[in-house]
Amino acid sequence: MGAQGGDESGAGGAGRRRRRRRRRRGTPTGSSGTAAPAAGAGGTPETTSDASTPPAPVPKKAAVKKRGGRRGRPQAKPTAAGKAQPTGRKQPVAKKKTPGKGPVHKEVSAGGVVYRRADDGIEIVLASRRTRRGELAWGLAKGGIEEGESHEEAAVREVQEETGLTAEIEASLGETKYFYVWEETRIRKTVHFFLMRHTGGDPADHDDEMEEIRWFPLERAMKRAAYRGEREVIGRAAELLR
Repeated sequence: MGAQGGDESGAGGAGRRRRRRRRRRGTPTGSSGTAAPAAGAGGTPETTSDASTPPAPVPKKAAVKKRGGRRGRPQAKPTAAGKAQPTGRKQPVAKKKTPGKGPVHKEVSAGGVVYRRADDGIEIVLASRRTRRGELAWGLAKGGIEEGESHEEAAVREVQEETGLTAEIEASLGETKYFYVWEETRIRKTVHFFLMRHTGGDPADHDDEMEEIRWFPLERAMKRAAYRGEREVIGRAAELLR
């Protein structure tokens, strides 16, 4: 009996020591032999992670859209209509309507280079008139040809009407051609010029279209004439008079 009791007490003591060691290791065994979850500091079981469960995905940062497009390209600015227009670029400009597009009208006129010989040399008469821009322009007397008139007859008449002077034709100086626009109509004009010698008249009797009638030395008249075609005509007259 004593030996059996000693064996039981020894076996019981060994069992208690094994249970204490397991409790110290934190893995007590349950009734079914399955390991129970370890208790936390407050006595509640601590959850352990399962190795077979994948980790939760880490949320990615939202992509920040860069403004302005390509590097160096200016950003678009909204317009009043709400549409973006690129800056730094020239906006298309509406083309202006070109006046005079359409049929071309033809006109024929005649005029003259009236000269006189003075003590200081040869002088040429020029008439001044206002342009459509209001500028004063000096030029030769000329005008349209009336029905039934020849170029020569029209030149003599126009010289007398515009300058108040009478003159006789001595030679032809050829013609000049140019375009101009009148009330949105293109006009192609041809003017026949003649060299004319002064015979009389009074500059005070000039046409109302002219502001002033004046005699100029030949060389100065070539420079004072406003239009290139008429300067060339005076140059032709100078070659015949020298």
